[in-house]
Amino acid sequence: MIVSGTGEKMEVKNKFFLTDTHAHLASSRFENELDAVIGRAQDEGVARIVAIACDLEDSAANIVLSDRYAAVAPTVGVHPLYVHEPGATEWFEELSTLARTPGVAAIGEIGLDYHHPPGDASTEKEWRSKQRKVFEKQLQLAVDLDLPAVIHQRQSAEDVAGVLRQFPKVRAVLHCFTGTVAEAEAALEMGHFLSYTGILTFPSAEDVRETARIAPLDRVMVETDSPYLAPIPYRGKRCEPLMVTRTAEKLAEIHEMETDEIASVTSRNAETFFKNLLASAPV
Repeated sequence: MIVSGTGEKMEVKNKFFLTDTHAHLASSRFENELDAVIGRAQDEGVARIVAIACDLEDSAANIVLSDRYAAVAPTVGVHPLYVHEPGATEWFEELSTLARTPGVAAIGEIGLDYHHPPGDASTEKEWRSKQRKVFEKQLQLAVDLDLPAVIHQRQSAEDVAGVLRQFPKVRAVLHCFTGTVAEAEAALEMGHFLSYTGILTFPSAEDVRETARIAPLDRVMVETDSPYLAPIPYRGKRCEPLMVTRTAEKLAEIHEMETDEIASVTSRNAETFFKNLLASAPV
């Protein structure tokens, strides 16, 4: 990922309103456009963006982005679908160094993904074992550094919950939550957070809206997962942080609240959850 622009740190334009708690700003789909992407987000009232990592390259890039953009808070981590990419021994040392960079907001995204096939020549059993070992190692890093964890779970909710129970000191958010009410209740009982994407706006996502309806308001956040999962009415387009406003509007509708109230609640939750997030907030 190449950081574009003049090299001068961009300041936040607007007074704080919304926080996009999960955006892949290091994605090649944003290359050479980040000044405009972040500017559009700010114009829509999205004043803070948590930049999420999938691998070591993303992790390093996110830290660079946080230096350039006042609105951006970085995370570092290795996604379960990328556990085959780092070297067997060197990846953890590099990640640990990156995680100790001042301003890092969380370890993530990390977790288990049983939907996609193995990314290497592993058997399914070997692949899941590899994912679990990397997941557990990163959770321990989160404990050691007192950082929260951003969790990816896909067709793996039961195993993810089992691993998280082994790390009771970890504060976690289940990002892009699409699980059942029972899975939501299990996560909430452990003290974790749920984060909702544009899927909340999809006509077919009534089950997701039901979990958002029962979730305590002090335990929910909103995100885009951009460049993926553009909400209604942007389906089919590249998702950007500005679109988190549509998810906030839907969450407000579900709870029969005003959008600015949900924006305030979810952003306050983000401040509570993420380490160092206040450092990226505008005054």
